[in-house]
Amino acid sequence: MRGASTEIKSRIKKLREAIEHHRYLYHVLDRQEISEEALDSLKRELTLLEEQYPELITPDSPSQRIGGKPLP
Repeated sequence: MRGASTEIKSRIKKLREAIEHHRYLYHVLDRQEISEEALDSLKRELTLLEEQYPELITPDSPSQRIGGKPLP
C-alpha cells in the first residue's frame, strides 16, 4: 500500500479541526453550527481515511477518543 498524499494528510487535519471545533461549540458553549448528522458525516469520513491510512492515526484524533477529559 502506498503512503498518504499531501492532499489526504491535509483533509485529515481539516476534518480533525472541524470536528474539534463543533464538539467545543456543542459541549462547552451549548451551540450548534451544523446538524448532528453533518458532524457524524465528518466523523465517518475521518474514520474511513484513518482506516485506509493507519499510519496517520494519532492519539489525539477525535476518532480515538470516547469522551472528554475526566473531571478532577
